Amino acid sequence: MKKILSILIASFLLVGVISSSALADAAKGQKYYLKFLKKKTGLNGAKFATQHTQDEWKDFFANDSEKFIAEYTKKYPKLEKFFKGKKFKSKYSKHIADFCIEYANDSGNVPSC
Repeated sequence: MKKILSILIASFLLVGVISSSALADAAKGQKYYLKFLKKKTGLNGAKFATQHTQDEWKDFFANDSEKFIAEYTKKYPKLEKFFKGKKFKSKYSKHIADFCIEYANDSGNVPSC
């Protein structure tokens, strides 16, 4: 009984560690925004994130960020190469999406950038 309980607890801890690292992170999204987007958009993070509501941001980033890429490539043509790169979809978009949703105009939160 004690062995089964130990295995069960270890399993829950392992699942918790693995799942938490797979989630998007608004702080990472803020860093990625500052590193890759701020200079080319000319907007600080607060102005960028408050362009839309949380639901609008969720819609923009749905389906591999198709609407976001289309809209923001039109607004900021210098970012097209970044948005269409492999790393944007695989690494950056989920965190940038979380940043935008966390600090959207209807969230009541204000980023420090």
